This record gives sequence, C-alpha cells and structure tokens, in this order.
Amino acid sequence: MRRNDQTGELAWYRCWIPRPVAIGDLVHVAARRWTVEENVQAAKTHAGLDEHQVRRWNSWHRWTTLAMLAHAFLTMLAMTMNDTEPDHDSVGLVPITLGEARRLFAALTATASKTVKRVLAWSRWRRRHQHRARRAHYRRREGSITAAHRPDLRL
Repeated sequence: MRRNDQTGELAWYRCWIPRPVAIGDLVHVAARRWTVEENVQAAKTHAGLDEHQVRRWNSWHRWTTLAMLAHAFLTMLAMTMNDTEPDHDSVGLVPITLGEARRLFAALTATASKTVKRVLAWSRWRRRHQHRARRAHYRRREGSITAAHRPDLRL
C-alpha cells in the first residue's frame, strides 16, 4: 500500500506468487507499473501499436510484435543520439525524444533512398508515360473529329 503525497489517495496491490518473494522485490515490481504504462502509450503514439484492426490472434500478435520492435528501435535510436550529445543544456537543446527520433529517422531514410539517378529515372519514366498518354489522347480525339467532319470517312 502507498499514499500519494499530494492528494493523500491510497493505492494498493494484491499479489499472488507461487513461491516466496521478498517484500522489496514486490514493491519494485509495483513501482514499475507507471513506466510500463508510459511505454505502452509511447508505443501507441509513435509506433502504431493501437492501429491494428483485430480479426485474428496471429495477425494481432504479429502487429503487436512489430510495433514493440519499432518502439524499441526508436528508443535505442534516441538513446544513442542523446549519448553523442551528452551536454544538451550547455548548447540550449532538449534531449532527443522518441517523437523527434521517429521524425529524424523518417526524414533521413526518405532522402537517403532517393539518389539523383533514381529521381531522374523516375522523372524520365513519368514524362515518357505522359507523352504516350497525350499522343493516344490526341489520336483518339483527332479520329473522332475527322470522322465527324468528313462525310467520306463515315461508315
């Protein structure tokens, strides 16, 4: 049992364990509840944990595993990035959060995968496709106009 210092509210936990455990270990596990709730909320926000439409156990299990893996990846990325800049306050920066790590990862992977050659190839393909579509459209349009205005072409 514990008491909230600000509100005076009491909270207690009822535990059952098949073997004897020290009271200190039980208190430690109960104190971890808030951390677990924060992590689940962060996984919902940043890794899409709550975005699955549950229809089958296997798909839910896979989705949850993938979302938790993404959350762990973002957590490790943020920790690693914060370790490279250990003195945030002296340069006027806050530590990198999970949300910032997610935005940086998305931005850097999106730009890194688009090389100049790939972007130009995509542009050439798209412009070639537009040219073919325009030519086909003009041919079809020219054929219908010609047939309508020239009686000798009508069937």
